[in-house]
Amino acid sequence: MSDIFRSERLEELVERLRRLRPDAEGAWGRMSPHQAVCHLSDSFKACLGDRPLTAYPVKLSRRIMRFTAFTLPLPWPKGVPTSAKVDAEKGGTPPGDFDNDVAELEELMRRFAATNGALSPHFFWGDMSRGMWGRYGYRHVDHHLRQFGA
Repeated sequence: MSDIFRSERLEELVERLRRLRPDAEGAWGRMSPHQAVCHLSDSFKACLGDRPLTAYPVKLSRRIMRFTAFTLPLPWPKGVPTSAKVDAEKGGTPPGDFDNDVAELEELMRRFAATNGALSPHFFWGDMSRGMWGRYGYRHVDHHLRQFGA
């Protein structure tokens, strides 16, 4: 399974991110491409400690979802509600200049990859192994890029 700590996978995501267009039609969900960029940036900022967020309690059901999302080679479901904390229409960062926001996301992805998994618990998923962190970084970006055909 792909992970963002592998340089070739990171570069693949960066190339796809650079192809993302602000007017792309979404195959699912309500986010625009620009909102998805801000959502991903907020998520990476939270992981890197740049955007401290109050953690949700991690119950057994979330541990099972985490195992499924980051261990099994199944596509992520479409249309799962986004946490308000990282939703550009609610508590997340609203879109600004598209090109600047894309450049910021690329820089955050590179910083995240450079951690090699040495991160504090995720605000939603809790403690994760290095492998889970790497798959999270890749799969989350991949999910939203696929949403807009990038």
